Amino acid sequence: MRRDYAVVAIDLAAKKQVIVVADHDSRILARKTFTCTPWKLGPAIAWARTQAEVAGFAGIVLACEPTGHRWKVVADLAAAVGAQMVCVQPMVVARARETEDFTRDKSDDKDALLIARLTTQLHIYLPEHADQHWARLRHLGVRRTEQLTRRAAARQQVRDLLDSAWPQVLDCAAQPLDSATWLATMAIIGCDPRTITAYRSPARARTRLRAKLRGELARWGVRRIHGPILTAIITSAFATTMPPERTGALERAHYGLNDFHHATVECREVEHRMLAVLAELHLNELASSIPGVTAVSVAAILAETGDLSRFDSARAVVKHAGLCPRENSSGSYQGTTTISGRGRPRLRTAAWRAAFGALRHNPVYAARYQHLTTRTHNRLQPNQAYVAIAAALLRQLHVVITTATPWDPTLAGPTQTAEVSAA
Repeated sequence: MRRDYAVVAIDLAAKKQVIVVADHDSRILARKTFTCTPWKLGPAIAWARTQAEVAGFAGIVLACEPTGHRWKVVADLAAAVGAQMVCVQPMVVARARETEDFTRDKSDDKDALLIARLTTQLHIYLPEHADQHWARLRHLGVRRTEQLTRRAAARQQVRDLLDSAWPQVLDCAAQPLDSATWLATMAIIGCDPRTITAYRSPARARTRLRAKLRGELARWGVRRIHGPILTAIITSAFATTMPPERTGALERAHYGLNDFHHATVECREVEHRMLAVLAELHLNELASSIPGVTAVSVAAILAETGDLSRFDSARAVVKHAGLCPRENSSGSYQGTTTISGRGRPRLRTAAWRAAFGALRHNPVYAARYQHLTTRTHNRLQPNQAYVAIAAALLRQLHVVITTATPWDPTLAGPTQTAEVSAA
């Protein structure tokens, strides 16, 4: 933010762009509304540069809120004319809007001026300019999150519908929705026990279903039929009297099962592509070096952080995820300390999921979790300990990636103890 550069603040929208050219004292040098898409802001930027030069400035700095994809368009246009672009967080603009006159009065012209004012006050940040590999990984990570959400929703829907229409079939396996034999059998019969009873006898039903399962199991990624589960489903079907009004629920459960399978296949495909991007970035070996944390989990984290070398410290990554502690105290009052919750929600979710896997298979994290939940002073609840482990995982992953050093349990143990205790 050079003093001889004017600020060009843009309030972005789909087809209406308000541009304010201001000096460092927030005086408006020029203001104009352009009715066009962000892709056609080239002439508007040229007009703003001319207005700044007329006012005696040597150049301009573009500023806007990172709304959707539009700020990326402005970044490309700014780079094409050799201008610098900065971003102002929408939350900061919202807070500044209230402090103007203690109201929530909002208009495009006022927001553009607020963006200019916040820029001169240095409430800004330089946006990330990711290369093709990191940008692709970001999009694949979002796609994976979407498929995981759809898979979980379909899974829960199938369980709820069967629990109301055919609850006995859920007892045919310890974890029915994790059993390939159970899933394949339910897909063959359409989640309807009358398909089995139509064979007239359990023996005949078992013979026919086993023949069909050999082809169906391949869709679920296995080959071997688990006989006891198949037998339990057949027995349950012949022991169940299905009222006609439950037919619709069973049909809907079949649709949900198909959705579950589709989301599972799509998720695996996306994960395969994410691992291919890690290989292109030469990060596969480093991503696989943390016991209990799969390379896919690391890829999901890196999809949200981008290149970790752009962070000044490991603590900055934790803040970016919103996992840093938020103190709540005043005078003699000491409130509950929680996480900030700011930053990238998908990054918090990815770190949380990775921490769950690490606790089961990583001795260092398991020992630390045990210490945090059993110590006599400042004992943490299980969820609090999960957060502490997730934050430690992000810090250590930053060191692993930026220094190109595989994870070492000897170094991770003492480091984790000190850093998590501080958190």
